Amino acid sequence: MKEVGFTWLQENFNIQGFRLTHESYIGTVDKMELSSRNTVVQTFKSKYDVSTDDPMSHLEFALKYDDLNLAFIKEVFACIGHQTIVDSIKVNPNRKYSRIIGYLYEFTGGKSIEINVTVTNYESILDASKYVTGDVKKISKWKVNDNLLGTKELCPVIRRTTELQELLNWNIEEAIGNLKQVYSSEVFRRASYYLYKKESKSSIEIEKEEPSQDRMDKFITLLEGAGQKSFEETLSEEELVRLQNAIVDPRYADNGFRNFQNYVGQTMRDYTQKVHYVCPPPQFVKSLMQGIVDLHEKNTSTEIIIKATMVSFGYVYVHPFEDGNGRIHRFLIHDILVRDGIVPNSTILPVSAQILAHMDEYDATLEVLSKLIGGKVKYHLNDSGEMTVTNATEIKALYQFPDLTNHAIFLAKSIQSTVDKDLPDELLFLQCYDELKGNIQGIVDMPDHKIDRMIVFLHQNKGKLANRKRKFYQELSDTEIEQMEQAYIQVFERKLRDM
Repeated sequence: MKEVGFTWLQENFNIQGFRLTHESYIGTVDKMELSSRNTVVQTFKSKYDVSTDDPMSHLEFALKYDDLNLAFIKEVFACIGHQTIVDSIKVNPNRKYSRIIGYLYEFTGGKSIEINVTVTNYESILDASKYVTGDVKKISKWKVNDNLLGTKELCPVIRRTTELQELLNWNIEEAIGNLKQVYSSEVFRRASYYLYKKESKSSIEIEKEEPSQDRMDKFITLLEGAGQKSFEETLSEEELVRLQNAIVDPRYADNGFRNFQNYVGQTMRDYTQKVHYVCPPPQFVKSLMQGIVDLHEKNTSTEIIIKATMVSFGYVYVHPFEDGNGRIHRFLIHDILVRDGIVPNSTILPVSAQILAHMDEYDATLEVLSKLIGGKVKYHLNDSGEMTVTNATEIKALYQFPDLTNHAIFLAKSIQSTVDKDLPDELLFLQCYDELKGNIQGIVDMPDHKIDRMIVFLHQNKGKLANRKRKFYQELSDTEIEQMEQAYIQVFERKLRDM
């Protein structure tokens, strides 16, 4: 088979580090396969062959058939060279792909091209059937519709894979609305209080820390205030500093975005550092954070889960503080959902609990970008573990133009599981709890705290009071205990059967 498109460009220019999500070849039959690396391998018949070693022809083929990767394209542009690009476009500046290539060249940082495009029809940069698109911005110079998700400062790409589209078709508002028809507002209120605590505890545990009650309470307070400020204010440096200061040890509170190079790593037994992720060099932090703010204006009609993906994962990759970035990353997920009215302000979705339950998948999702950067970044560490990146300009595009497809899939699955399982489980438990409490009180009129503890003990042991817990109820007879155990089974099994 013969390479074509991005596959040819990667091989011809020896571009290292990128894993193409779509590889194209010319062969004898049309076919499409999924490789062991989860890459789509597509073979085209000979009529699709560009029949040339002209990189611009392969670039045009790639824009038609391959998956868009802006960071990779920027590197391709650098290999082709400014004058070759200009000369190729000027042969026929009115052609669709001449205009798209010209715009993408300038968008990804190429020098401005003097051009006179005379056609009146505008061509969209992204095919909306293949990609999640942002609001259209008309570019008169190139006669193109910029429907990319972001700006030059930060522009994620999210492909509409079959899996992602199915997840986006799920209606989160309808799912929550159905729950509100089944459970009372009082049960919802109490469930939310518990889920705030669960989210706070899980978010801190993800950082592999033992949460103190004080830190959990502070994070709960932040969650309760989600969605109350404007998007621009929430993502402002001043507000993010306030959030960071509220959730970290005061000794590690920052007074602004970082002005130093940081990284995510671990100290090995020989005291060397194993670097997992190199954060953006400090000179890029403010422009990348501005890019996150600009996402709001570019995506007024984009799906909410997509917005939450871009903002939260965009933030965690920028890593603007020394500490607290992970918790703010997860706070921003909730903030977006509340802000857009998808989740009622009094309700919390414990997404962190889902992340904690699927840490391997979460880590693998983050590694999509961190491994790419790790393979291309050049740095050195001094004896104190301080890092200096020596090729900052070369790797800037990797942070600017991330592919967040897998991130959107992971977050959409986490939110769906939270709404379909975690939230109903807690609502059902509280409803059963209230009924069981009345039944137990009918058996023995005990103080409330005694009844509450009995229900917890029964729930912990699947309806049976454990022998080691019997000492807390020495005043009760074995018959009364058995009646309470039977009441538990009747209430909970009936409720589960009716669901």
